[in-house]
Formats: sequence, structure tokens, C-alpha cells
Amino acid sequence: METASARLTRASGTSFYYAFRILPEAKRRAIFALYSFCRVVDDCVDEADGEGEEGLRHWLAEVDRAYAGRAETPLGRDLAATLARFPIPHSCFEEIVAGCRMDLTVSRYPSFEALRLYCSRVASAVGLASIEIFGYRNPGTRDYARELGLALQLTNILRDVTPDAAKGRIYVPLDELAHFGVGEPELLDAARNGQRSTAIAALLAYQADRARLSHERAAALLPAEDRRAMASARVMGAVYRDLLEEIVRRAYPLGGPIVRLSRPRKGWLALRTLGALLLGA
Repeated sequence: METASARLTRASGTSFYYAFRILPEAKRRAIFALYSFCRVVDDCVDEADGEGEEGLRHWLAEVDRAYAGRAETPLGRDLAATLARFPIPHSCFEEIVAGCRMDLTVSRYPSFEALRLYCSRVASAVGLASIEIFGYRNPGTRDYARELGLALQLTNILRDVTPDAAKGRIYVPLDELAHFGVGEPELLDAARNGQRSTAIAALLAYQADRARLSHERAAALLPAEDRRAMASARVMGAVYRDLLEEIVRRAYPLGGPIVRLSRPRKGWLALRTLGALLLGA
């Protein structure tokens, strides 16, 4: 029977769903539960009818109940089953919620170092929780998880400039806007009308270069003995790296729908990644 977490994950349309499907059933159920938790706390701060701080407190309390085996919701019970089987640190959930809380109070980041903290909480913490489900032998795989989380989040930020601007948020560091001679109003206007300047294009190209470098660093950090265990993570990385390059190919479009990859393309990327893994790459 499909769990509540599996239904939520499938309905979300996430690219991660295809990466998760290759896992054995127990790990698949667990990663669905983790993803669903991330989804609901993100909705608390991103959706018009989200519960905000109250919702964040509720879900963190439900995590506490899940660790104690006293969960009250279907998702909480899925988490409880996950936590009974996989050693996910409580701090991962605390960090994820802390990152979502930043979206309630922070809409600008003065520098990349400030942005890195946000990425660490909403993405790298998820990676650190995920590898406890995937299983690993080399402690260095934690560094891989942190860097891959950063790479995925930086790709998301580049993809989501338009919808983020609609919420009044700018995740591109302000000191970099200044360096490229782009004012906040100019970037927000371009996100609305799609008419970006040469300076904005250069600014976004700089963001893409940083994301690409993070993807490359993550790949280099993965210890050889954990490559097979991280198959799902490698599929995620391949899909998001291809998404990044598609954004670059389209010259950083603004003002319209975000760039997405088709299901066949994501499926092909998954097969290609798994094929390379079988060949020892």
C-alpha cells in the first residue's frame, strides 16, 4: 500500500521522485517520508495559506513525537518508522526548520557567505539526513552530501529568480548585484517583464558558474567505496546539473515559466547515470 509520504512525493512532481524510485522498498519509504517533511515545512512559509511559524513549530514537535514513537499524523508515523530504522540526527530536522524560518524574516542576503548558511540549512541538512538512509561507509561522504546540497540549492536559486521575485525575495547576494551594476528594482522588474539587461545576464552567468563549480566539487568529494550507495544522490546531481546547463543554454530566461526538464529527459539521465555506475564510473 502506498504511504501518505509516497503520495505526497509523487503528487509534488519533484525531479527527486525518479531518483528515489531506484531504492529498495524500505529506503524508498524512508526517503519519501523525509522529502514529505521537507515539503510540508517549506509550504508553511511559501504557500499563501501556509501556517508560518505556527506550522513550523507544529512539525518540529511532530518530529519530536516521531522520535519518541508517539506521532499523531500520517506523515509523522511515516517519519517514526523511518527513524526507528535509520540513524538520522535530530539536528538535521532542526536545521531544515531553521532554514524555512529564515524565509519568514529574510528576503535579502548581503553576501554569499550569508546565503551559504541558508543553503546549508535547507539543502545540505537534507543531504546529511538522506545519506543516513542511503547508507555509507566513508565519513567523507558527509562532505559530498553537504556540497551536493549546496549545488542543488544554487541551481534552484538560479531557476527560481522569477517566482522568488514575485514573493519579494532575492537570493542573489546583494554585493554581487552591486558588483555587476544591477539594482534591486532592476532585477525585480526583469523578473516580472522578462526584459533583462546585459548586466543582469552577466550577474546570472556568475551564479551559474558558482553552481557548476559546486556540482563539480561534489562529484570529486564522493569516496569511491560509496559510489554505488549514493546512486540516488548521483541521479539527483545529474538531473540538476542538466537543468543548470539548460538554463544556461536558454540564456537565463526571466518573466515566464521556470525552466523544467521533461520526464523522458529525466528518465534518460537516470538511466545514463546508473549505466555509468554499473560500468564502474
